[in-house]
Amino acid sequence: MTATVERSAAVTLRGRKVTLIGPELRAGDTAPPFTVLAPDMTPVTIGDLPGRVRLLSSVPSLDTEVCDLETRRFDEEAARLEGLSVLTVSVDLPFAQQRWVSAADVRNVRTASDHRDLAFGHAYGVAVKDLRLLARAVFVVAADNTIRHVEYVPEIGAHPDYDAVLRAVRAELG
Repeated sequence: MTATVERSAAVTLRGRKVTLIGPELRAGDTAPPFTVLAPDMTPVTIGDLPGRVRLLSSVPSLDTEVCDLETRRFDEEAARLEGLSVLTVSVDLPFAQQRWVSAADVRNVRTASDHRDLAFGHAYGVAVKDLRLLARAVFVVAADNTIRHVEYVPEIGAHPDYDAVLRAVRAELG
């Protein structure tokens, strides 16, 4: 059994520092394995994501404004970028995710729930200890599972740097 790594990250929620569980990943690291649940309750792993480039986005809840807008933005970008696969992970229950996907008419982003055991949160260092939510972060992963871009968003309620994320995706897509 692997020891739990807690770190006091430079991440806040409404201005208050939070403790994250898991390693702080960096560009050049190998993307850790994980298993989360699709809205239909089937398991999803990084190997299940098609495409030359995978964009992994962790959000606190799809039912919040910034998470909703972020996921819709990545949906629009994925429609334009052939070879990109996007997975948005939250701890929302799979049923709530399915409701959100239907209401939002999202077609190019897969959503998955980490509610069961926070496997993604622990592997990617985004599990917020005291809240049992995921911090906002974005990881761009190449076909060989090398992480090319990492952004742990400093304030969980803020948007990621879309321009930087998309530059990394386009660079990897060639």
